[in-house]
Amino acid sequence: MLNVKNISKTYDDIKALDNLSFQVNDGEIFGLLGINGAGKTTAFRIIVGLLEPDSGTVTLDGKKIDYDITDKIGFLTEERSLFIKMSVFDQIMFYGNLKGLDNKTIEKRLDYWLDRLKITEYKYEKIKSLSKGNQQKIQFISSVINEPKLLVLDEPFTSLDPFNVNIMIDALKEMKKKGTIIIFSSHRMEHVEMFCEKLLILVKGKSILSGSLKDIKESYLKKVIHIKGEKININKLKDIDGVEEVLNKPEEILVKVSNINIVDNVFKEISKYKNITRFLVEDPSLNEIFVSKVGDYFEE
Repeated sequence: MLNVKNISKTYDDIKALDNLSFQVNDGEIFGLLGINGAGKTTAFRIIVGLLEPDSGTVTLDGKKIDYDITDKIGFLTEERSLFIKMSVFDQIMFYGNLKGLDNKTIEKRLDYWLDRLKITEYKYEKIKSLSKGNQQKIQFISSVINEPKLLVLDEPFTSLDPFNVNIMIDALKEMKKKGTIIIFSSHRMEHVEMFCEKLLILVKGKSILSGSLKDIKESYLKKVIHIKGEKININKLKDIDGVEEVLNKPEEILVKVSNINIVDNVFKEISKYKNITRFLVEDPSLNEIFVSKVGDYFEE
């Protein structure tokens, strides 16, 4: 288990982290989210042992993270950290040796990951000759070549198209099944929703929302209603108290309400019309919750 307890970090007069705490169990995927400057990268650097907090502790399976256990950690940084004049093979050999692995083990694992990520043909190619997306895959391989107990990923899907995002997510789910602790950040909320179980939203170094993704979405009062039908009076829907927005899409009408109790009033209005083929109440997207919560914080 990863246990982050009451960590704080200040740079000059800027408080990057303010008493941050959370836990991630073995085989869990945890999202650390926030806008630029929220403190995510500082938190990651403290977690992997690159920075010392001003106060608080970080432990992995009850042990302080230091050079004695860093070989159990993988870290993919947001910034590209590859030696572009090296070949893929030499690059991964270098990183694997730094983690104390022998060459035979490194090459076996490299071959597995090249096949898993569908880039076997680039084994001996120079890094600089690869596309940005394939460079990102190599950077990912460098972070998992040691089969880490704790994997920290800062914007892991940078430069990847939707097809390759799915390949990466499937690989992470496979690691999760083996018990790997995975903590990551992403600005793409749809990626977070695809495979994240627990999350925490940071604003100016403080946690403003945390918990399981399922519980956060279910407890959020605002809902979205999907409606399909003929000759529906949009203005009548807009006039209902608690209706915040009505969007007339080509295939359906979306009604955003401030509280789940408003749903009954919308249903009463819709029941007046014929040929209603859809009335579906849905939790808002994580992106909507994120924008709302962060916006509320800055308005305080």
